[in-house]
Amino acid sequence: MSPVSLVNADRRTFLKISALAGGGLMVAAYIEPLTGFAQQGRQPAPPLEPNAFVTIASDGKVTLVGKNPEIGQGVKTSLPMIIAEELDVDWDTVTVVQGDLDAKYGQQSAGGSTATPGNYDLMRRVGAGARHMLVAAAAATWNVPAAELTTASGRVMHAASGRSLGYGELAAKAAALPAPDPASLTLKDPKTFKIIGQRIRSVDLDAIVTGKPLYGIDVTVPGMLFAVYQRCPVFGGKVATANVDHLKTLPGVKHAFVVEGGTVGNGLLSGVAIVADSWWQAETARRQLKVTWNEGAAATDSTASFDKRALELAPQPPMPATRADGDAEGALGSAATVLEAAYAYPFLNHAQIEPMSATAHVKDGQIEIWAGSQTPGSARTLVAQTLGVDPSAITLHLTRMGGSFGRRLYNDHIVEAARISKEIGAPVQVRWTREDDMGHDLFRPAGFHFIKAGLDASGKVVAWRNHFITFTADGERATASSGMGASEFPARFIPNYALHTSMIPFGVPTGAMRAPGSNAIAFVTQSFIDELAHAAKKDPLQFRLDMLAGPLVVPPPEPAPAAGRGGRGGGQGAGWDPARMRGVLELVREKSGWGKQTLPKGTAMGVAFHYSHSGYFAEVAEVSVDASKRVKVNKVWVAGDIGRQIVNPLKAEAQVQGSVIDGLSHLMSFEITIEGGRALQTNFDQYTPMRMRNAPRHIETHFLTSDNNPTGLGEPALPPILPAVCNAIFTATGTRVRSLPLSKHGFRWA
Repeated sequence: MSPVSLVNADRRTFLKISALAGGGLMVAAYIEPLTGFAQQGRQPAPPLEPNAFVTIASDGKVTLVGKNPEIGQGVKTSLPMIIAEELDVDWDTVTVVQGDLDAKYGQQSAGGSTATPGNYDLMRRVGAGARHMLVAAAAATWNVPAAELTTASGRVMHAASGRSLGYGELAAKAAALPAPDPASLTLKDPKTFKIIGQRIRSVDLDAIVTGKPLYGIDVTVPGMLFAVYQRCPVFGGKVATANVDHLKTLPGVKHAFVVEGGTVGNGLLSGVAIVADSWWQAETARRQLKVTWNEGAAATDSTASFDKRALELAPQPPMPATRADGDAEGALGSAATVLEAAYAYPFLNHAQIEPMSATAHVKDGQIEIWAGSQTPGSARTLVAQTLGVDPSAITLHLTRMGGSFGRRLYNDHIVEAARISKEIGAPVQVRWTREDDMGHDLFRPAGFHFIKAGLDASGKVVAWRNHFITFTADGERATASSGMGASEFPARFIPNYALHTSMIPFGVPTGAMRAPGSNAIAFVTQSFIDELAHAAKKDPLQFRLDMLAGPLVVPPPEPAPAAGRGGRGGGQGAGWDPARMRGVLELVREKSGWGKQTLPKGTAMGVAFHYSHSGYFAEVAEVSVDASKRVKVNKVWVAGDIGRQIVNPLKAEAQVQGSVIDGLSHLMSFEITIEGGRALQTNFDQYTPMRMRNAPRHIETHFLTSDNNPTGLGEPALPPILPAVCNAIFTATGTRVRSLPLSKHGFRWA
């Protein structure tokens, strides 16, 4: 899930201008499809077709297309903001519409914090190209050099003569002019930005707060029926028998049938479909379903057996090293101080607020779908392969999503709706319950780390060895999002470093969750670094700055995925800049008053940092813990470096605040327990998100502007909060937390 590359975008992108009926202007861009992130897979490159982002009507009304899926991250607002800035129109005159899945838009995806880095320059050129054409039309109209003209608020002006024309008046003439070479376009000086960098609320905000239909669950289609789909509670199990004939006799039920399906978690699984006039009738009928299952090999999987196996593997010789710098064993043997600790974290459910839903209509060889997906291109491919149709026969309308955190990278809900619609010959909406969501996720994988490190006499870390134990579905490579990369910190920063990986076979479906890999690994590495700082009797924040001071170990080439990195999907890399991380650590030290505050007994500060998805983040948490182990996170300071430009500070702050609160849910109570090949937790009463009353009263956000290209923000602010709070708990109580969630250790929110 590394950021999308736009190398040589100037040569790969060109504009097309055409006239609309009524004399308007449509600005189109031919775009070479961008490289997708890991969950999309390798897709055949679609043909280059016109990509209309900007429409200017003859009356001057401007409509912009938001091309990427909107999951609450604000991309439907931020990408059009970039176009509008270079187009030089007032934001309050712009209408934004959601683009359907279409090859003309290039890559359409949401994940990996890729929206801004993948589209920033491109969207600027789309807007600048349109402005260039309008200026050229005005220059021809007045017979003056284009260089004498300026634009503002949707008008072209000639200061020397005092004349001006609105964009709508120029639209038809602009459409007849040749398109400019994007490489020749002059983009605005960021100092003159009027939209980019402003605090602009979501274009959907009014519709959201007034309950207007926006989400997949709101879709209605004439003649639509409703369906529920019962899957085997054991991962990969198949239907043996089901009383579908009885179900067909129940009120409102139109169809009930068995779907063979497969065993791949992100595809069409075996199950029983129940279709009725209303969703409630279908769900009520499901309560009378009697089904027997062939549960399969995963029926023996359990959290208890995984924990037991990890302890058995820990002292054994691990697989060959994923990475080995220097001589870790020798350096440990000669170290002045040696620390050893075992860390663990559990499986997690994505717990998005809107359960999975999709509407599909299969008719006359064509398939029309209305659904939310982070990877709509993959959704189309999955449906095409499963139903045996050409992808060109599928139209996918993107709906807004009520959260996702990575769950809608996977399109099982969409293929279910398409398969059921094909069977019944009518449009159908499939809705999952919360219990469906809890039991049939692609879970954030659990993991185990057995770490040993050595300090020299001055307190410097000279050796680090980590025996990492994760999971495998095929016996050869780590399952999706469960690996750990060879470049994960503190690799490169310790002269004698070794990372070994062992794997436990299992059948639990796993996938990427917000800040995949990093969301768990940061807890381990930053907590253990805190242990080392206390052992060295050094300030924990300064200890981290000293670790980042170098010199760096030159990294070897990344090993093959079979060595344990497979499916990692995270955002670490060998090339991240320690100077930028030191910058955010210094900033968070300053803003939090680290080391300068006198705190009451039972209250302390903890610090952590992490690099994820090209974002540099350091966080300090002030935490109080009473004698009953009730925890209160009083305040969090966040410092981040995501490049030279924040497109929408309002949404950027919201992303940081949401990341912190999401991470605190991971920390305190989120845990999926596997028993008999199934998830035991079924709803929010057993898998409890942080409540508003428990959230920090203040989450203070600061961005360090650096001279680097803008990067994304949906993920990198989450990982540091978990170890920051745990480190504060240790300072306040002397209790070191080495496994999650905190509730397992008797802690609870105050």
